[in-house]
Amino acid sequence: MREKVHVLDVPFDTVTLQQATEIAKGFLKEQKQHIICTPNPEIVMEAQKDEELMNIVKAADLVVPDGIGIVWASKYSEKKLTERVAGYDLVQKLLEEIENTEHTVYFFGGAPGVSLAAAKKMQQKYPNLKIVGGHNGYFDEKEEKHILNDIKKLSPSILLVGLGAPKQEKWIYHNIRLTNVKIAIGVGGSFDVMSGKTKRAPAIFCKLGLEWFYRLITQPTRLGRMMRLPKFVLAVLRNKKKK
Repeated sequence: MREKVHVLDVPFDTVTLQQATEIAKGFLKEQKQHIICTPNPEIVMEAQKDEELMNIVKAADLVVPDGIGIVWASKYSEKKLTERVAGYDLVQKLLEEIENTEHTVYFFGGAPGVSLAAAKKMQQKYPNLKIVGGHNGYFDEKEEKHILNDIKKLSPSILLVGLGAPKQEKWIYHNIRLTNVKIAIGVGGSFDVMSGKTKRAPAIFCKLGLEWFYRLITQPTRLGRMMRLPKFVLAVLRNKKKK
């Protein structure tokens, strides 16, 4: 039985990074396909007005708290989350775990050249990792069919989808059955970090839960998106009063 914490109706699994990694490894042993979602406060707020996104997250096989704000908000829920489980960190742990196995990975999304650059960097980091293919996130309907056929033919164990939220969650939900993948994960802008195009926040920022602040000062164009954070805090506090 999955133990969950609800933050503004979005269900999060009460897992640590290590536990999430073990659950994902277990998915690789099963015949059915699995969806892993990594909502942060921005995605939680988007789900408040996007019923389809909310239903997709609720239907996911594993939902981890990608944001210190989610961990904070959980203190007002029925059970507290013990730690933030960043999607980037979960993917890195999974790649490390499957490096010397027969499991394979496909990189899909990002700007032209970025997913392939990310795959190349990960191949250098994990020399025995089996990466079977990749494609950028710019495509029309005709190209999308080619991408789906490519993924199905290569049958990767893990499909990393970096199309940005909520597009990536919706794409995975509607298309996973057309692939032979065991696990599909929406990774947002992780390919930018993996490729070296964007630097991840220094460890001290991550430790203090200020990765969002680092992204803001290094990428001021994110200000509009960041305005959802105070709205998230207010929504959590209003929801607390209703209980």
